[in-house]
Amino acid sequence: MPTQTNEDEPRLTAWETRTDLPLTGLAVLFLVAYAWQVLDGGATPWVRSLLEVVLWIIWAVFAGEYLVRLTMAERKGRFVWRHLFDLLAVALPMVRQLRALRLITVFKVLNRRLGADLRGKVGVYVAGTTVLVVFCSALAVLDAERTSPDANITTFGDAVWWTMATISTVGYGDRYPVTTEGRLVAVSLMVGGIALLGVVTGVIASWFVEKMTGIEQNVEEATRVEMEALRAEIRELRASVAPEDRPAVTPAPGAPRPTDRSPDR
Repeated sequence: MPTQTNEDEPRLTAWETRTDLPLTGLAVLFLVAYAWQVLDGGATPWVRSLLEVVLWIIWAVFAGEYLVRLTMAERKGRFVWRHLFDLLAVALPMVRQLRALRLITVFKVLNRRLGADLRGKVGVYVAGTTVLVVFCSALAVLDAERTSPDANITTFGDAVWWTMATISTVGYGDRYPVTTEGRLVAVSLMVGGIALLGVVTGVIASWFVEKMTGIEQNVEEATRVEMEALRAEIRELRASVAPEDRPAVTPAPGAPRPTDRSPDR
């Protein structure tokens, strides 16, 4: 998703430029720590507690960075409206039952970095965003579902399968979330899946249009070159034929001859 720009607020733009790379590093660390916490079922309580502390510290940094930007913004109402996704990413994880939605924060930061690095490379950007969405969604739904007694998404493989079926709008129904948090992840994934499919469809359509336009231009160019060659050949033939060698043109009956003079008026 495209990032919001703040060209009319240079202080805010400068701050975002300075903090972009450090926040990206923290987002990667957040994702690694969260994936470790979710996937390592045999981790000791000490390791799990350490990972939880690391996750909350990084989240607190993201929340503090949002508050700094809000303070620096000259028109705070417009800032909140234009960065509503950032506000939700900071506020939702404060609810214990929605802890898996902390990944919204890391996704927001990494997506902003991808958009800055791969602008103009739509295909690479879409592929990278899709992989990020699938991985984060699989982690989030597994974290939300695996402790429920009625859950049918209990392994990372199940989570990836459910994520792929949902994001592609196939929805086999063999795997589905049963918790409130898991269903919130599902809703977010459905919306993101529709958006990604729209972008992918647009990229493919644009590629076909570009190819067809290129073929038409090549045909037109080849035709133009052939016509120019034919014109040049005709001019050469005309120049090579002497006037006396040209066949005489017999005027039609009744037509005035070249030497005839028109009668005086």
